[in-house]
Amino acid sequence: MSEVLVLKLGGTTLVDQAHVLDEVAAVARKRPVVLVHGGGKRITEWLERLGVPSRFEGGLRVTDQAALDVAAAVLRGVVNSELVSDLRDRGVDAVGLSGVDGGFMIAERISGLGLVAHVVGIRRDFLDTLLVAGQVAVVAPLARDEQGIVCNVNADDAAAGIAAGLGARQLVLMTDVDGIRDAAGEKLATMTAAEAERLIADGVIKGGMVPKIRAALQAVGWSGAEAVIADSADQHALSRALDDPTFGTRITATRESIEAPAGTA
Repeated sequence: MSEVLVLKLGGTTLVDQAHVLDEVAAVARKRPVVLVHGGGKRITEWLERLGVPSRFEGGLRVTDQAALDVAAAVLRGVVNSELVSDLRDRGVDAVGLSGVDGGFMIAERISGLGLVAHVVGIRRDFLDTLLVAGQVAVVAPLARDEQGIVCNVNADDAAAGIAAGLGARQLVLMTDVDGIRDAAGEKLATMTAAEAERLIADGVIKGGMVPKIRAALQAVGWSGAEAVIADSADQHALSRALDDPTFGTRITATRESIEAPAGTA
């Protein structure tokens, strides 16, 4: 299994996640890193300024051409450039791209959501070239569908597809909650795929958390990775997500694989 770390960050301001980028810089000096970012809040802000309505289904943004134009501009033109610049300020060789570049994210359209696609594979050689060269790949979640049409991709889905395609050992999905909670409101330190499906079916996991968990399950199912749902507000969010079993919620295929000693999976 690859030592590549795939990390998904939200698309909030750099001030809000500066501490995470400090940790990304430290990790990137030791192992390859792919950083996938969202931008949902900033996209919504720009859509509101332009009078374009926002609509969500199952936690995913319904995207028409007007919304896609804004999403592409914000994701690739604003958020991606800011993150690359900020990482370079920290001494990290970072390169910005989207799934459209090199056609490295292979995606299929999701029915009923407009210009929204789901990642079904990647061109691993494209990313490997960047990672071997010591670059941190900073990825905006855009990709071409099977007809070659540029589509919006949920950032968690993009991160999971990349993690699965690279065979990454760890996928960390940063969010604004401290983990997944059960029906009684207790935070789950670990969760199997079967338990996650049950919580979704029972409506305990709902809204925007559903596509996040689906993404984690995708990575777990395809590559056997450990997926971690972690709170980005913690000042040591990334290091704790990687090393502290009490931080966030860890999702793997089976309980046994969660409890297995490091290096046995």
